[in-house]
Amino acid sequence: MMRVLDANYILRYLLEDHPQMHEMAREVIEQEACLVPGEVIAEVVYVLEGYYETPRAQIAEALTVLMEQAGLMMHEPLEIMLEALTIYEQTRLDWVDCYLCALSRKYSVATFDKKLKKCVEKTK
Repeated sequence: MMRVLDANYILRYLLEDHPQMHEMAREVIEQEACLVPGEVIAEVVYVLEGYYETPRAQIAEALTVLMEQAGLMMHEPLEIMLEALTIYEQTRLDWVDCYLCALSRKYSVATFDKKLKKCVEKTK
């Protein structure tokens, strides 16, 4: 059975701040089939950025490595999520806008947000 990971599980894996929890998370993430909803990635970014004050480039790198784990699945195709991480690293847009901008390669995104609209227009 596939496991669905929550933000705290991923944070313990990435941060290695609780050795026992990190080891449990590492075993599951690296050895089992796991699903990570997009909302969980948003929460992970929010916590890393806001609480831990992690630089955007470091967040993007850590989540890229996580998403490329063999048994990990996302709701959206991996290339969309990786594109969102690239946009996140290279801009000042918040995570959700980066995700929407990446989705604009696949869907039409309706927005009144000027910064997001500019990003969407660049991807066309």
